[in-house]
Amino acid sequence: MTTDSNAKAYWSATLGLLTKVLIIWALCSYGAGILFAPALNGIHLGGYPLGFWFAQQGSIYIFIALIFYYAVKMGQIDRQFGMQED
Repeated sequence: MTTDSNAKAYWSATLGLLTKVLIIWALCSYGAGILFAPALNGIHLGGYPLGFWFAQQGSIYIFIALIFYYAVKMGQIDRQFGMQED
């Protein structure tokens, strides 16, 4: 059983992680792919403008990396608060 304060701290840590991951995802997919694309297009990666690369490929790679990051960090949070699955 968990105490009420432990449950609130666990939920707070979980929401903090989720907020960080969503902000990074939004900046990479929406920001780099759309908003900052004109500024990034001066840089080329693999022969393509960087803004185009982020819109087509980079945001997908970042999203996959974020999935693994989230899984690892969530496991750490679970162990920290005694919520891990055995």
